[in-house]
Amino acid sequence: MSTEQFVHDWRDWKTAREEDLAAPHGWLALVSLDWLQEVPRRYAGIPGLWWQDAEAAYLDPEDAELTHEGAPVTGVRRFELVNSGAGTRVSAGDVEIEVARRSGYLIRVHDPKAPVLRDFHGVPAYEPAPDWVLTGVFEPFDEPRPTTVGAVVPGLSHVYTAPGVVRFEHDGVEHALTAFNGKADGLSILFTDATSGVTTYPANRSLSVPAPDADGRVVLDFNRAVNLPCAFTDFATCPLPPEGNRLAFAVEAGEKLPHERES
Repeated sequence: MSTEQFVHDWRDWKTAREEDLAAPHGWLALVSLDWLQEVPRRYAGIPGLWWQDAEAAYLDPEDAELTHEGAPVTGVRRFELVNSGAGTRVSAGDVEIEVARRSGYLIRVHDPKAPVLRDFHGVPAYEPAPDWVLTGVFEPFDEPRPTTVGAVVPGLSHVYTAPGVVRFEHDGVEHALTAFNGKADGLSILFTDATSGVTTYPANRSLSVPAPDADGRVVLDFNRAVNLPCAFTDFATCPLPPEGNRLAFAVEAGEKLPHERES
C-alpha cells in the first residue's frame, strides 16, 4: 500500500471514529452518574424511583413516561446485568438513562444537549505513520483467564477474559501485552506507554487488533490507538490496563490527550 493510500484510509477511519463519538446519546453526552442503593430513592434530574439488590437493579416509573427497548415501562422493571458488561437504556423524552453493573449498579444520563458534546471538535492525534504498524504473534493461554483490573474510579474493579498475550518487537526488543476479547474474533489491548500523562491520557489507551491469521500473526496499528470514554468525561468507569501492559517506550501514534482534558 502506498503512503498516500495509508494516510487516506487513516483519515477515513478518524472521521468515522469522531462521528461515533459525536452521537447524540454517546459517551460525550454523559451528564451524570449515580450509584444505586438498596433503598428506593429519586435522583436529581432522573424520573422514577431506583434501587438495587445483590442481583439486579430496579425501576419504579411512578407517573413518568418511560420506555425500555421500545415498550412503555408501566410497572416495576428489573434489570439483571453482567458485571463489567454492556448496560441497558431507559428513554425519558430526549434523554437516555443507562443502567450498568460495575460491581454494584449505576445509572447515568446521556443527554444530547450535554456541554461536552456541544463543544466537541475532534480528537487530537499524532500524524499517521506506517512505521507504527507492527506485526506480532498471538499466543493463546491453555484456557482463557479471568483477569481483574482496576478502574479510573477508586475502589472499583473490572473482570475481563484474557485469551492470551500478543508478542511483538520494537527497536529490537520483544514486548508482551495481555489481550482481552475484542469484536469479530479480534482482540482488545489496554496499554500505557511513555507518552501517558505527557501527550496522551494518563490512565489508558485501547488498541483493537484484528483476528489472528492461521499462524497466529496479528497486526498492531498503533495509529488507531484510541482514548477510552474516561478520557473525555468524569462519568465513565473505564478499566485500567492489566499488570504488565505498560510499554517503556513512547508510542507516538494514535489519539492524544483530548481537548476536554487540556486544562
